[in-house]
Amino acid sequence: MSNEQLKQSLGPLMLWGLGVGYVISGMYFGWNLGLAEGGTYGLAIATFFIIIMYVTFTFSYTEMACAIPKAGGAFDYANRGLGRKLGFFAGMTQNIEFIFAPPAIAAAIGAYLNLLYPDIHPMLFAVAAYLIFTTINVLGVKLAASFELVITVLAVIELLIFAGATLPSFEWANLHKNPLPNGFQGAFAAIPFAIWFFLAIEGVANVAEEAKNPQKNVLIGFGSAIGTLVFLCILTFMAAVGVNGWETVVYPPGSDTPSDSPLPLALAHVVDSGHFLYKLLIGIGLLGLIASFHGIILAAGRATFEFGRVGYAPKKIKKIHSKFQTPANALILNMAIGILALFTGKTSEIITIACFGALNLYIISMITFFALRKKEPNLVRPFKVPIYPLFPATALIIAVVALIAMTYYNLTLALIFYGIIAIAYIGYLLFLDKKTATS
Repeated sequence: MSNEQLKQSLGPLMLWGLGVGYVISGMYFGWNLGLAEGGTYGLAIATFFIIIMYVTFTFSYTEMACAIPKAGGAFDYANRGLGRKLGFFAGMTQNIEFIFAPPAIAAAIGAYLNLLYPDIHPMLFAVAAYLIFTTINVLGVKLAASFELVITVLAVIELLIFAGATLPSFEWANLHKNPLPNGFQGAFAAIPFAIWFFLAIEGVANVAEEAKNPQKNVLIGFGSAIGTLVFLCILTFMAAVGVNGWETVVYPPGSDTPSDSPLPLALAHVVDSGHFLYKLLIGIGLLGLIASFHGIILAAGRATFEFGRVGYAPKKIKKIHSKFQTPANALILNMAIGILALFTGKTSEIITIACFGALNLYIISMITFFALRKKEPNLVRPFKVPIYPLFPATALIIAVVALIAMTYYNLTLALIFYGIIAIAYIGYLLFLDKKTATS
């Protein structure tokens, strides 16, 4: 087997597990911070439009993933539809999204375990998580995907148990407590946290090259994953906020510092902290974080690997492990960058930068979609997006509006995001462009 060829071993169930697993930590933490910005109504409005964006985007993206099943996903499509310059931009946005999301989740894992073991610094847990799950990914995609499937199923079951425990105490009046603390503009400020509900779902496309019969199975995996996630998003939002209002799932009792544990805060109003259900939520809740952390590491490795394979990064990044046929070099590089980001301690800023990567990725992907439809009308498309051109146009418009709003509220982070891309592009032009052209 070539040292640039990935092994095909994933079926539709594994792809569903990866798609849900990439995202499911967003149900367990992070989204509640949007309540502090927009209140119940503000976050609900933002989430409503973000759900529309993700549903229309996912089906549009699936068309390209089935037609061009390559590990790079978005920038393989952009290369083909828009040329290498915009392909580089697409690749960098994807890399930033997938490399910067795991440090935020690792920080949450470390803080979570520190509650159980307060004598151990949370950073040690976070770094250990990186080492363990990068190693699992190096050992083989089937092992990694099988592990992901198991913990994802457990995390989904736990969300259903949480809903079953809290919904009997649900009251509509609780959704209307201080629903717009910052007015309707709070809905725009809540956008990054609405995105966090679904961030990285497109990572399914990055393992398309490792899927059995990708033209069929990617569609099944993508479609079932987004359906599952929309259901869990609405269920979790309603079950958590409906118990006692949004403020009780943002601020712990006696504190004005937002919490990263909204579900335990909500459940504490239903059962005692010593109750079996409460301890179960704490225990399996960690698996929700691990599922996303591990899954995004997997997708990021494929994206960075392909970035090297097409000549946008040094050749060593595209090397495949001789025994396991996994992108080991790319995985290790991503871990090193992630740990550096982790040590900044800027979790919320890291999340926002990852969201900038996601929105830019979605915008360039939908532009690519229209370009490929025009440029290659005869390309074999085993799946075609429904209600064309409404679906891709809707995804594009919502992503553009969301990006403008995020930039307005996070101008410094936007400058940092685009600065990273500019520096990377200059490095590419100086050191790699001519080599790629002559190779």
